[in-house]
Amino acid sequence: MTSSSTVPSSPSATPWRDRKRYAWLLGLAVPTLPFQAGALVGLSGWQPLWWWGPVFAFVVVPLLDPLIGPDRENPPEEAMPLLESDRYYRWCTYLYLPLQYAGLLYACRRWHEGMAVGDALGLAATVGVVAGVAINTAHELGHKRERSERRLARIALAQAAYGHFYVEHNHGHHLRVATPEDPASSRLGESLWTFLPRTVAGSVRSSWRLEARRLGRRRYRTWSRHNDVLTAWGLTGLLFTALTAAFGPAVLPYLLVQAACGILLLETVNYLEHYGLLRERRPDGRYERVAPRHSWNSNNTTSNVFLYQLQRHSDHHANPLRRYQTLRHFDEAPQLPSGYASMIVLAWVTPLWRRVMDPRVLAHYGGEARRANLHPRRAARYEAR
Repeated sequence: MTSSSTVPSSPSATPWRDRKRYAWLLGLAVPTLPFQAGALVGLSGWQPLWWWGPVFAFVVVPLLDPLIGPDRENPPEEAMPLLESDRYYRWCTYLYLPLQYAGLLYACRRWHEGMAVGDALGLAATVGVVAGVAINTAHELGHKRERSERRLARIALAQAAYGHFYVEHNHGHHLRVATPEDPASSRLGESLWTFLPRTVAGSVRSSWRLEARRLGRRRYRTWSRHNDVLTAWGLTGLLFTALTAAFGPAVLPYLLVQAACGILLLETVNYLEHYGLLRERRPDGRYERVAPRHSWNSNNTTSNVFLYQLQRHSDHHANPLRRYQTLRHFDEAPQLPSGYASMIVLAWVTPLWRRVMDPRVLAHYGGEARRANLHPRRAARYEAR
């Protein structure tokens, strides 16, 4: 194995190189956002810069997306084995975790030392951006066969108090994606703010049912140390208890705020990834196999670098074990008008979201709204168009 992921595409052709190989290290800028905020405040004396995390995520990255542009290149098939086995790419995700928790400890120290409420909330929002992207890092690690990576995924999820995602996403969402039965697949005409309570409650219920069923097959009690949902929640409880004991009860409200911010980011991403898309039922009553057309994609380079190529979501659902560096673009996959960073903000403003995305969903289905995953209370309105 070569260290530079160079593969000859043919005896006479120029060897293929991963042009983004070292760009993936830029993803490690995200867990350092609390330190960046502190440095910016220290240099400028301007306290609003404690809100640097949201500014970076929802102003800087959306501006860079159109400047850098998209990347539709796919690695050649002969490069895939080498890319998959190159451990450099794994360390780009592994290193997120120590930086993530270093930033959390730094924030706790600042909250403990005393900050104005507005500044402390800004730091909590910045830490929440880290927590939200940490869920994405856990998503990348949690799909892998290696037990060590699955354990790292659970550790990454603890900060956002969303450990049940590890169970529900792998064993629930991937089976039911783009169907009305999936709490993490949003429906045409459903606002983010209606989707949020449905997906959060539905994901908790689903993860508990899935885990109870798994334990039942293995003849374990549901309320036991073998329950991955309980142990995940316990890990968060242990983390928050330890931080509160170390830094005082003043940090607890901000720990809850940053967790809520992380969850909001995750579920907003869930909302935009499959909005209105529906798998058809086969004659036997089962849903058709997941295909690239059942996920919204984006090839914006900047957002993909910071999110470990999560935006190539179609290939991820077709091949969940693929590592981020090998995910491919498909022409048949519906494309978002911008990267996730911009689309998250758009989703928060329901009228703008519907103006931009509803026509795209209907165009994807040739104007036939009945073929989309329709919100039940809005079905008649869309079908009448």
